[in-house]
Amino acid sequence: MSLDKATIEKLAKHCEDAELEAYEITKITEDYPEMTYKDAYDIQWTARAAKEARGHKIVGMKMGLTSQAKMKQMGVSDPCYGYLADYFSFGDGACIKIDELIHPKVEAEIAFVLKSDLSGPGCHIGDVLAATDFVMPAVEIIDSRYKDFKFDLKSVIADNSSSSRYVTGGRMRDVKDLDLKTLGVVMEINGEVVEVGAGAAVLGHPATAIAMLANMLAERGEKLKAGEYILSGAITAAVSVKKGDNVTVKFQDLGTLSFKFV
Repeated sequence: MSLDKATIEKLAKHCEDAELEAYEITKITEDYPEMTYKDAYDIQWTARAAKEARGHKIVGMKMGLTSQAKMKQMGVSDPCYGYLADYFSFGDGACIKIDELIHPKVEAEIAFVLKSDLSGPGCHIGDVLAATDFVMPAVEIIDSRYKDFKFDLKSVIADNSSSSRYVTGGRMRDVKDLDLKTLGVVMEINGEVVEVGAGAAVLGHPATAIAMLANMLAERGEKLKAGEYILSGAITAAVSVKKGDNVTVKFQDLGTLSFKFV
């Protein structure tokens, strides 16, 4: 049974307040076990609308749970998505205030920027590559608002798929000049290698995640728009960070980006 509009709005505020004020909450499915996946996305889109109403711009989207192993672990057949607000964005060399976050983790990703709209249903990897203006390195800083970073799929969708911050840098490159499937990544924290990976970790090819996103958005009558910045999903495992940590991620053919938690 779906939740009513008033409950959706209450839960959207509940999740967003936890994000804005950096405090933990319990999984909302514990109090609303009857909620559906549509309810979860309704909560996310309601919080998104609230940010826009306060003057924030939504600059792009992100994909989450994009590895087959993670989806199998969660017992789902699809990844999830979230939105990226303007204040989530940081550039190379940034200092990120860890006190504004709860229990952040970092993961390396490839970001896509579109030159034309992309819509489903039926969107496939070829459509994505044709619509892509360029790709560039990114690190997403995920920060679930749920206690101990433990959640189920419906709860994490409602919580904007753990979106909080992202850092972008390195070089912009045409997708025709790269093999995104084999593109390698090395993540270092305080000079020590903590994760390595390749683009194939994201559903076999990062562009597959973008196609999935377009098809998922079509279910709500939405599409990906030209100029949007899209995080395609984690190439590496998510690594916990603390105040004082320096993060450097090296991307094959795309350069390096670095930032610090303060």
